[in-house]
Amino acid sequence: MPATVHNDVLIYKGSNLFRQRLLLSTLSGRSIKIVEIRSSHDDPGLKEYEVNLIRLLDKITNGSRVELSETGTSMYYQPGILIGGQVSHSCSTQRGIGYYLEVLLALGPFCKEPLNAVLQGVTHHNLDVSVDKVKAAALPILLKFILVDDGLELKVVRRGAPPLGGGEIVFKCPVRRHLRPLQWTKWGLVKRIRGVVYALRVSPTMANRVVEAAKGVMLKFLPDVYINTDQCRGPNAGKSPGFGVSLVAETNENTFYCAEAKSAESGAGETTLPEELGRACALTLLDEIHRAGAVDSAFQWLVALWMALGQKDVSECVVGPLSEYTIKFLQHLKEFFGVMFKLEALTDDDEDSSEDEDKVTTAQKIKMTCVGIGYVNISKRTL
Repeated sequence: MPATVHNDVLIYKGSNLFRQRLLLSTLSGRSIKIVEIRSSHDDPGLKEYEVNLIRLLDKITNGSRVELSETGTSMYYQPGILIGGQVSHSCSTQRGIGYYLEVLLALGPFCKEPLNAVLQGVTHHNLDVSVDKVKAAALPILLKFILVDDGLELKVVRRGAPPLGGGEIVFKCPVRRHLRPLQWTKWGLVKRIRGVVYALRVSPTMANRVVEAAKGVMLKFLPDVYINTDQCRGPNAGKSPGFGVSLVAETNENTFYCAEAKSAESGAGETTLPEELGRACALTLLDEIHRAGAVDSAFQWLVALWMALGQKDVSECVVGPLSEYTIKFLQHLKEFFGVMFKLEALTDDDEDSSEDEDKVTTAQKIKMTCVGIGYVNISKRTL
């Protein structure tokens, strides 16, 4: 529900969109208070992974203040100054590393020092985007805003499946004084499919079976398909068995669509057939391609954030159908920064893409337009 304001503190009810609110509070410098956090639940208050996120934010900021009620059903957060630098953090295994990594990706360009973060935990989780998806589809989006990748890097050191995790990644992000405006209205046609199948503490044949099933679907769509296998061994295989696949479609306009699927959690009593997993992931990717737009649907909110914080100029981006998460994020952007987006539903005649040649049927497109607020990283000096 919308925020109420008291003494310039934004007050929210409930635990929904907790991460969005902490992220935007940190960037805007506005304090927030969240009340009635799961107050009617059998286990009221903040979850372990939410407290873990607060700890991570405390590590990359200086002067943050957090006050929790005795029951944990109410919290006050006063953000500090973004510092960045060297950070090492053990993420809660209740959520994937992606839950925390997306926050670091959003904050990284505005830190005082270039971010060099080592995160440990579950690299592939059902509730969150995997580290592979962030690397394949989110990092290219940030490059559109900062232009050069001097130091932008995401390295998967070890993979870790739930429930015990054991994975590790290194994320490095350069700092910028400001982000450039974005004009991104073309997404082009898919020119190749790439992917990786990982196998952790299971038979290597599992990975090969996933590859064959996924390729069986994708080759009917495009001939240029290559799927690599990552046969993790020893410490690199994490602490729990599992396998999964991540597929990426790249267009001739440097747009990346990503889909992923993973086996059932160890000990859950379910069996996952590799063939079913491979086919399901391939079909999910085809659905993402059908939605189209200039960005993967999982990262629409990131584009909206960086457009809003860009220089005082018009930015526009055409995306597929807006996700529920993105819609809520746009509402939060208005509350924290006063930024409003113009959302325009495009017809087939409006769509300025290279699909005209084949008249490929795609989903409804939305043109997002806003004027950036000219957010400046005050710690980054102008050369």
